[in-house]
Amino acid sequence: MDVYIDYNATAILRPEVITAMQNTFQLFGNSSSVHRAGRKAKSAIEEARERIASVVEVSPAEIIFTSGGTESNNLALSNRDIPVFISATEHDSINAVREDSKIINVDVNGIINLEHLEELLSSADRLSMVSVMLANNETGVLQPIQQVVNIARRFGAIIHCDAVQGLGKIPFTFSELGVDMLSISAHKIGGPKGVGALIVKEGIDLPPLLLGGGQERNRRAGTENVTGICGFGVAASLVQSTLKQASNLESMRNKIEFEVKEKIPEVTVYGHGVARLPNTSCIGLPDMSNESQIMALDLAGVYVSAGSACSSGKITPSHVLKAMGFNDNAASSAIRVSLGWQTTENDCNTFISVWTDMVKRIFNSNDLCRSVA
Repeated sequence: MDVYIDYNATAILRPEVITAMQNTFQLFGNSSSVHRAGRKAKSAIEEARERIASVVEVSPAEIIFTSGGTESNNLALSNRDIPVFISATEHDSINAVREDSKIINVDVNGIINLEHLEELLSSADRLSMVSVMLANNETGVLQPIQQVVNIARRFGAIIHCDAVQGLGKIPFTFSELGVDMLSISAHKIGGPKGVGALIVKEGIDLPPLLLGGGQERNRRAGTENVTGICGFGVAASLVQSTLKQASNLESMRNKIEFEVKEKIPEVTVYGHGVARLPNTSCIGLPDMSNESQIMALDLAGVYVSAGSACSSGKITPSHVLKAMGFNDNAASSAIRVSLGWQTTENDCNTFISVWTDMVKRIFNSNDLCRSVA
């Protein structure tokens, strides 16, 4: 049986979500139409909006539905003629938005350098924006968002947080984080792909990316994805039950890291020892390309990744690990194991067995594999 442990790329759809989405196929009306069919579709969207708002404790009016985390991040940062400061380990959907973004340094664990952030903000001569992710998609390392907010507030900066990887894995609310804008996505929590949201604090100006019909209170034009949004709403309603799995996922993740490290001492677990997502492990082995590892695991029916999913299908050195100070060899030798709601102990045991067997086969070195039995 295949072992899927790539939940940070996308989570397996929850059955409740599938059922809810199937039920929306009969909602054929355009949600912007004023007739009964349109009102039914609109009502379904607003019910989903309320469900999501309840999870992160915001007003439903503060939620803008988008096509996913990438669009949410782009919407937050685009069309703003102000200085933008981003951490060195942000997702590419942040990195690619503004070529003139100033980079905030991080330490060896990928945690933002707060003194550097303060230095950069003090150099800005006008209103600026800070964008720092809640949890890194490759290493799972958590950022000290409240401290980032405290510093940014002193300089009057607008604060955006990419919380795509955090939702459903660690508890938080919009007010607890204290940010002005927050990006979330459905498919990371067992919902459908192609739908997400940007939460925007009341009073924050948000120039739209898409213009036209005036949907989403004139902040994101285009006919809403009713089926996807309804699926998102149901997935969000299951977040609390998902959070109850956190300790179990952390135990399984720790088991993987301990046993892999015990068998192969040369292994590096990036971000080990600092606060991380309970489901995420970034494992590196010198001189063993992540592409080779992923291909070998794939042939054995074990699915992991090398970091962010990329439409090109090519694996490049991790910009996250390079920002943390590691060389190209290390940045090209790490894989990401990310557990989820269907992960079992047997899945973890299978990964450990397959991965260590792969190391023996590829390296065939008594020195490297001396403890692989």
